[in-house]
Amino acid sequence: MRNDELHRWQHSHAFGQDTRRPGERRTLIVIAITAVMMVVEIAAGILFGSMALLADGLHMASHATALSINAFAYVYARRHARNAEYSFGTGKVNALGGFSGAILLAMFALLMAGESIDRLLHPIEIVFNQAIVVAVLGLVVNGMSMFILGVKDPHHGHAGHSHHDLNLKSAYLHVMADAMTSVLAIVALLVGKYFGFVWMDPAMGIVGAFLVARWSVGLLRSSGGILLDRQGPESVRHQLRESIEADGDSRVAEIHLWSIGPSIYAAVIVVVAHNPETPDRYKERIPQGFGVVHLTVEVHRATPTPG
Repeated sequence: MRNDELHRWQHSHAFGQDTRRPGERRTLIVIAITAVMMVVEIAAGILFGSMALLADGLHMASHATALSINAFAYVYARRHARNAEYSFGTGKVNALGGFSGAILLAMFALLMAGESIDRLLHPIEIVFNQAIVVAVLGLVVNGMSMFILGVKDPHHGHAGHSHHDLNLKSAYLHVMADAMTSVLAIVALLVGKYFGFVWMDPAMGIVGAFLVARWSVGLLRSSGGILLDRQGPESVRHQLRESIEADGDSRVAEIHLWSIGPSIYAAVIVVVAHNPETPDRYKERIPQGFGVVHLTVEVHRATPTPG
């Protein structure tokens, strides 16, 4: 068989990963904004003696680094999407970026907690007015960054798909953590200023560390599941099974569905039937819209039951 005859059965494995994703440009803009605010908050936290403000600045630093990893993941996935060394394209680089961001979130949650506990044991004087102004400015910047990233709900997918742009979700969670820390810093500084509860400042740092750690664990689970080829959504597997078994004769013996990119899947289905169809005919039964971009169907003829 000539090589040119094989083209009918060959196809690209880029699966759209070679195009610039919406989150890439947004992430780059947020990196620039975050880097500027990071310098301002760290300097102000040291100058005015606010642990909550310094923690917010340190978060900015960690998140600028994490966002840079997210940006690199976008660029790498796009540039290597057609590299034949990647069996199913570079879609999982997206999940890898999310996983890396989750690890950084966890590390800086520990750093926040440690610094806050130390400040509880060794309190220092806080210049409240200046610290509050900078904290409010930080909150405004974080709000702008969340709007730019444009993720309405990073915890849920759509239409039954739970694996969307985890790289963007990671970036969003980093910015959300910054915004949350800014809010806690403002509350702590106001309480300290008007009621004299200076301990509220490091206490809020501990609360913030706990919340960030929880977000980190959730992102680690979702991105780690993709990297380990955890089975795709039950709703999609159910629809695939129903489509194959619609003739009443064919039965699905095994189905393996895994994510190979944001909302796209590969699947291997083993079909057993007394009067089996060809693999191509079974593939034609699969409706569009489930995100299955690479499908392999293995067909076996059922052994007649002894009568």
